[in-house]
Amino acid sequence: MSAANDLDARLPPVLPAIPPTRPDWRRDVAPSAAADWLRAGWRDFTVQPWTSLAYGLFVFALSLVTVFGLFRLGYDYILFPALSGFLVIGPLLAAGLYEKSRLLDAGEPVTLRRMAFVKPASGGQVLYAGLLLCLVMMLWNRAAVLLYALYFGLRPFTGLDSILPQLFGTPSGWALLVTGMLVGGLFAAFSFAISVFAIPRLLEARTDALTAMGQSMTLVWNNLPVMLRWAGIVVGLFALSALTGLVGLIVAFPVLGHGTWRAYAAMRAPRESPHDGERA
Repeated sequence: MSAANDLDARLPPVLPAIPPTRPDWRRDVAPSAAADWLRAGWRDFTVQPWTSLAYGLFVFALSLVTVFGLFRLGYDYILFPALSGFLVIGPLLAAGLYEKSRLLDAGEPVTLRRMAFVKPASGGQVLYAGLLLCLVMMLWNRAAVLLYALYFGLRPFTGLDSILPQLFGTPSGWALLVTGMLVGGLFAAFSFAISVFAIPRLLEARTDALTAMGQSMTLVWNNLPVMLRWAGIVVGLFALSALTGLVGLIVAFPVLGHGTWRAYAAMRAPRESPHDGERA
């Protein structure tokens, strides 16, 4: 008995396991903050507005070239999915606008050169994230083609001039519209969740693409009311731009880009500051 007591005395005391600390992803942000982000984006736009306008003109020109190329190559049947897919890669295209807002926060000079040639803290991880987003957009376009074949059969696309009567004037067209909106909505929601904060994070901090995308999705999920409102603003302004023949992108895209950075600044971890020293 005494030997057992001596052994117990020599053994270290057993302590309860320390529960792992988990970051709190919820932010005390009201849904109305989405409008504040948009106003903040407009304020960034009005600081040296020619830089943001030049950026918007580039995105507008790129959009026109893409649309023209689709018609030229005979891929006009994926025009609508391609326009919708623009929302997927939009955060990647807006990297220069994020950089301008970051420079304004840091009190550094803003130049078009620094916006065009961004040096992200995560290096090539931004390209990796862009590749993943492009793959999502390609999968979205392929799903749209398969849905068309499912409801209209394996017959050639009849052209944009006759597709509207088919969509709105036939039962198959209405079924395609409903199914397409549901499937497209799932793609859009997933793409928005993984990208809205991922690219700003990769620009500001040294991390990998998958971690940044996972953090972005977690932030969106845990702050759903305000993020749904922000997503509605993004979709609404893009729809208005499409109705203007994409001309509205010249202003709308930069304002949304700056606004997204303001959203990221508001939703980043409270312990982080805009100048946390993580940039290379």
